[in-house]
Amino acid sequence: MDTLGAAKGPGAMKRRLGLPDAVVIGLGSMIGAGIFAALGPAADAAGSGLLAALALAAVVAYCNATSSARLAALYPQSGGTYVYGRERLGDFWGYLAGWAFVVGKTASCAAMALTVGAYLWPGQTHAVAVAAVVALTAVNYAGVRKSALLTRVIVAVVLAVLAAVAVASLTFSGADAARLAIGSDATVGGVLQAAGLLFFAFAGYARIATLGEEVRDPARTIPRAIAIALGTTLAVYALVAVAVLTVLGAGGLADATAPLSDAVRAAGADWLVPVVRVGGAVAALGSLLALILGVSRTTLAMARDRHLPHALSAVHPHSGVPRRAELAVGTVVALLAATADVRGAIGFSSFGVLAYYAIANASAWTLAPEEGRPNATVPLVGLAGCAVLAFALPLTTVISGTAILILGAAVYRSRTAVTSSFRR
Repeated sequence: MDTLGAAKGPGAMKRRLGLPDAVVIGLGSMIGAGIFAALGPAADAAGSGLLAALALAAVVAYCNATSSARLAALYPQSGGTYVYGRERLGDFWGYLAGWAFVVGKTASCAAMALTVGAYLWPGQTHAVAVAAVVALTAVNYAGVRKSALLTRVIVAVVLAVLAAVAVASLTFSGADAARLAIGSDATVGGVLQAAGLLFFAFAGYARIATLGEEVRDPARTIPRAIAIALGTTLAVYALVAVAVLTVLGAGGLADATAPLSDAVRAAGADWLVPVVRVGGAVAALGSLLALILGVSRTTLAMARDRHLPHALSAVHPHSGVPRRAELAVGTVVALLAATADVRGAIGFSSFGVLAYYAIANASAWTLAPEEGRPNATVPLVGLAGCAVLAFALPLTTVISGTAILILGAAVYRSRTAVTSSFRR
């Protein structure tokens, strides 16, 4: 019997990726960049409840990724939940997922660019961030793609840096395990808000789910790869969070602009600070490169369907890249990187991406058992978790995020009305 979503026909991609390849790609999409940026804002919200928030974010991420994996096995196409929502819930929900993805991931790009600036040159964060966006947009425009080898190198570098941070912090004579205790400063609302912010650190796991057409036995391999990659990432993040908390405490972590650098400095390992800064920048640059590529491709798909200006669907005849979408995304991200702060960008990104995965979970709920539907509790917990974490984010983020989604819905309705009037 054929696997659901099996690639067929002369134009289908070849199934070359096994379980180890899929796991590495997942780790490359998750490990590093988020933990370099998100620990500070999350500690500010959760206080001593930071580790509980991390665990909650991981549970929601696992449900979302599992739902996405089952859908990817059935619909191995570019576009992710933009496709799943359209096929399972209707055109509007697919469009809204795509809109939320583009908005949320554009904010993610700005957050990653600002992380590069914060670690490389703290005094010129915005200038470095804009320069990074311009440089990587040019790389993508030229058709240069991040290879599997580069992904492995980035993962190795970032894991080595995170291990060094953990060792330096945990072996510091002033490290105090009492700082891990949950105190009266931790509230339910603060933990939920922190979990929403830390969700940003797990963003990227769905990239495994998009490999449905290139993975051998995707219905079996993708869920296993997601579980392994997510479990590994959670273990690494938990170790780093514990190590940093024992040195800085929740209060010191909340005040840090480059938390891992501040932790090793506080631990007396000044020689390690430049290494951590380079590691943070490398992780953020790798994520930024992939994010710009991903957002521009979703923009291309939506422009082809005329949900965004059709002019953005142009593809360069030589490099084969969506040139106008690349330039449009790069311009917007550069403007955000020049004006936004990293904490605001992380919150806004989390809201948009949580809305995106809420639609993914709703789509997975409609799957029949023979279509590979996961256990019923998985999409339900994922959907509820996305909703709760999204609306637990800072009030300004919730208001602006909701306004952007309403704007997207209004654009869709207006376009539909105009199209209907022409058909008459």
